Amino acid sequence: MKEVNVIGLADGRLEIALTGEIDSGSADEFYAVVSDAYRHTPGDIAFDCTGLEFIDSTTLGTFVKILKLVKTDGHSLRLTGLQPRIKKLFLICSLDTIMGID
Repeated sequence: MKEVNVIGLADGRLEIALTGEIDSGSADEFYAVVSDAYRHTPGDIAFDCTGLEFIDSTTLGTFVKILKLVKTDGHSLRLTGLQPRIKKLFLICSLDTIMGID
């Protein structure tokens, strides 16, 4: 999936860069790529969202699904570089209370 670039493990975190659009048509593949990378290199997940241009409600749910996956192992999830309009979606849904959003 070209929108998801698994950079690798750094400082105990699995770093993943997101670009373009992730929506209901690609959310399952997004989850599959991230969960596969996490299973191979478990740790906290840090998403660099600088290049992320669009997400929908299905993608928000997928982020929660990923959070549940990592939380069961005692790890966390953080998103950085969110564009203001995308960050607003996370804040409106109060997802900033359960995952790190910078």
